Amino acid sequence: MTTIEGPTEMTAARMAAAVLATWATLIVLLLAPSPLPERWRYYIYSPASVGLWLLAMLVAPVVVCVVKWPWIKSGGR
Repeated sequence: MTTIEGPTEMTAARMAAAVLATWATLIVLLLAPSPLPERWRYYIYSPASVGLWLLAMLVAPVVVCVVKWPWIKSGGR
């Protein structure tokens, strides 16, 4: 039995892809300063900056989905 994906399933898949790509980018940005000297890490990975990063993990996917809504809705056409 084959299933045919409708526009709703494809929209959900594109939205999930946008969220996952946003999270992957934020994780890469979190890990990017790792090669820096040890004495700098306290300032880069301070509780405030990690808290802002966690907030970005929640807010950024919403912003990306709002900005990229025409692409998500049209299927990249």
